[in-house]
Amino acid sequence: MIKQFKAGFIILCGLLWVSVLHAQNLTTAKPEDVGMSSERLKRLSMVMEQYTKDGKMAGNVTLVARKGKIVYLEAFGDSDIASKKKMPKDAIFRIASQTKAIVSVGAMVLQEEGKLKISDPIGNYLPEWKETTVAKKRDDGGYDVVKASRAITIRDLLTHTAGIGYGHGPAKQEWEEAGIQGWYFADRDEPIGATIARMAGLPMDAEPGERFVYGYNTDILGAVIEKASGMTLDEFLKERVLDPIGMNDTHFYLPKNKADRLSTSYMAYEGKPLERSPDPGLGMGQGHYVNGPRKSFSGGAGYLSTALDYAKFLQMMLNGGKYNGNQILSPKTVELMIADHVDVRDIPYGSRGGSGFGLGFSITKDVGERGEPGSVGTFEWGGAYGSTYWADPVEDLVVVYFKQLIPTNGVDDHAKLRNLVYQAIVE
Repeated sequence: MIKQFKAGFIILCGLLWVSVLHAQNLTTAKPEDVGMSSERLKRLSMVMEQYTKDGKMAGNVTLVARKGKIVYLEAFGDSDIASKKKMPKDAIFRIASQTKAIVSVGAMVLQEEGKLKISDPIGNYLPEWKETTVAKKRDDGGYDVVKASRAITIRDLLTHTAGIGYGHGPAKQEWEEAGIQGWYFADRDEPIGATIARMAGLPMDAEPGERFVYGYNTDILGAVIEKASGMTLDEFLKERVLDPIGMNDTHFYLPKNKADRLSTSYMAYEGKPLERSPDPGLGMGQGHYVNGPRKSFSGGAGYLSTALDYAKFLQMMLNGGKYNGNQILSPKTVELMIADHVDVRDIPYGSRGGSGFGLGFSITKDVGERGEPGSVGTFEWGGAYGSTYWADPVEDLVVVYFKQLIPTNGVDDHAKLRNLVYQAIVE
């Protein structure tokens, strides 16, 4: 499998360079112009529409682009059920953990500018993090707090191998008492740096580099970016990433004139019709993205965006870091980001067989082991409200799928989406 991945990655690097030579902005085209079938894409529309008719979700927006051409951008169902407001193609969604990829790119921009190295201990930028502790479980169900075996690095944060969860590990009571649990930050009336500074004094879930632990890593990374850049996270990302790409509808907190485009969040429970999530709610609710304190910029889960904006971001990555005439990252940095950094270091990554984890993305390493359509080198992730995305460098393919549903009651849309997109590729 390792030989297969190495061979696939060599091919992938070559394809990435071809993309660099033909870097382009997204434009629209007929599916047949880029080797996809209009007739077969109708199957995707039928399935997505049926989910809304069956009451499994209120609505969604689905985008497919190949070879730099948008061949499918459709909206289904309602943005808000009560008002019977139809879902617009430019609806704005809470993208939660899809924020992580954008923040990870921001960190790599700073490395390219010589303002940090991903091998640096984060204590170089956040003094409270120079030494950390770990909660070690005991046989009696308790835990001991011990000094961490080494310093946490920026690379640990990018790969979720710092041993930091979402406050529900062995020392969860201490995290709860500190008021730091879960991924939602929009209600906090303090800068992200203040929350992260307090977090440093709590026992972590595992030793740095011991295992993949999904949690506050990218929120901490956002605080590192603020220190290294001398700017707030929202200002830095807007200046270095969002504006150069042309992601004009991506925000931590919505401008008032865009509030009516924010899709309503719903909850799905077995045997019940969809319920509107609490307002504002914490995490599962509508959130404080319009009328909240607007002080905490969560690098782990704070952004709002549109399908088109996020597709531009992914196309930038497929272009070898270039979009809108601006070189956001070098092709070699993109290559580094979409390489596996976890399994190759013998750190178990148990999310899905045939996958590894890069610098901000899950990476497909073996299509057969994974057991669903795709290509070696495909990078992807998703968000808590049911959104997902992937970019396939072999097929030069971008897919963005946004909905607002948490919990989902086990809806099987992600797997069907993947199958229906790939079956529409005919050459």
